[in-house]
Amino acid sequence: MRLLPAALVVASAAMAFVSSGCGETRHSYVANASDGETTPTMTTVNVETYISDSGYTRYHLSTPLWQMFEDASEPFWRFPDGLDLEQYDLAMHPQATMVSDSATYFSRKRLWRLDGNVVMVNTMRDSFLTHQLFWDQTRRRVYSDSFIHIVRSDRIIEGYGFESNENMTSYTIKNPTGIIPVERRDNKADENDSAAIGRRRSPEEIAARQASLDSAKKSKPKQPSDPDGAMSIKPIQPAK
Repeated sequence: MRLLPAALVVASAAMAFVSSGCGETRHSYVANASDGETTPTMTTVNVETYISDSGYTRYHLSTPLWQMFEDASEPFWRFPDGLDLEQYDLAMHPQATMVSDSATYFSRKRLWRLDGNVVMVNTMRDSFLTHQLFWDQTRRRVYSDSFIHIVRSDRIIEGYGFESNENMTSYTIKNPTGIIPVERRDNKADENDSAAIGRRRSPEEIAARQASLDSAKKSKPKQPSDPDGAMSIKPIQPAK
């Protein structure tokens, strides 16, 4: 996959992005930004769109605000007000969802960084909660050095450091700190079991736990090498 040239991405996005529901998508394009690191070349609001990969629709993206910094020394896209991303297989079956408070996409490296309250759910309905997550599309790997809280039907797993395939179905916790069995009834956790519910941490508790662990250990995530790939964007057509 090769990334579309920056000018083509910006031009096509400015003409094509359409919101699906609550209002019209608006665009603001800056032709000659004085500072490419801090001034976006384009800003789009109320975005809902599909993203294709090698000719197949693979992702659905929605965000209140999308900023493109194509004139930066390392071009990137910013989603400062949150991101909701759904991943599909080649048959358009949902594979995983990712939600975060903010996100950054480094277009040359094809690397996503999700920040804040990051929540992921796979096809088995396992939930992954963490404070920061990286998604390397070139290696098709998801990883984090942050504290992670995983809720499965049969157990709750916590640890520090995480790596997975991009579907979140095969993963490794580098430094597990706890595994808590959850009683299952009819192949799922009993939602009326107060003990099981009490063990599930809220995003705020995850962030607090992360902060306490960070004070003892901090490590910088590794950066992938520059890729040679492409991503194309297909807007959602407004309902008639």
